[in-house]
Amino acid sequence: MYAIVEMAGQQFKVAKDQKVYVHRLQTEEGKKVTFDNVLLLDDGKNVTIGAPAIDGAAVEAKVIKHLRGDKVIVFHKKRRKGYRKKNGHRQSLTEIVIESIVTKGAKKAKAEAPKKAAPKKEVAPKVEAPKAKAAPKAAAPKKAAKADDLKKIEGIGPKIATTLIEAGISSFADLAKAKPAKISEIIAGVRGNHVTDTWPAQAKLAADGKWDELKKWQDELDGGKA
Repeated sequence: MYAIVEMAGQQFKVAKDQKVYVHRLQTEEGKKVTFDNVLLLDDGKNVTIGAPAIDGAAVEAKVIKHLRGDKVIVFHKKRRKGYRKKNGHRQSLTEIVIESIVTKGAKKAKAEAPKKAAPKKEVAPKVEAPKAKAAPKAAAPKKAAKADDLKKIEGIGPKIATTLIEAGISSFADLAKAKPAKISEIIAGVRGNHVTDTWPAQAKLAADGKWDELKKWQDELDGGKA
């Protein structure tokens, strides 16, 4: 039996006891993880195709270790411009082993239906006696606080900064309070592999104004990863 399943933004053809290298997962080493976006199942006799996913099917795996891939050299050159730029990149990966393929009965989190509010009772408006003093003027609305430049955090680009602000994380203090797993969930739609482990700690230094200490630490980071 084999299945085609989406894991960490990629599609894989997997079978039981197979080792797979996927983009970095937030799950700790030794713990199990379940992928329920199964697109196809083949048991040797029948082939089931999802629309787009197969309801009740899932792939269960165990995290072996976190590692980094081989270095890739990226070289840019512009003819007759004297422009050359050379960068190296190592992809952050997670090694997992497939433990089982569940064809049906896998549980998915269901959103609770919103409760209907009880109908409000109509109350007759009260008639108040005219007051001698004039009502005080309404206070002018306060201006919204200016958002911090989240791009100063190692690993955050313009697209991720915009996504975080739209999610309500607009300052270094907000980012310092957020958990890496929650941040990864918010930016899941942004293309690329982003390691969010150090972002809250970097934001804490920025919020405290410790820029020299932050700069020294960022020089040792690689895309936000220590």
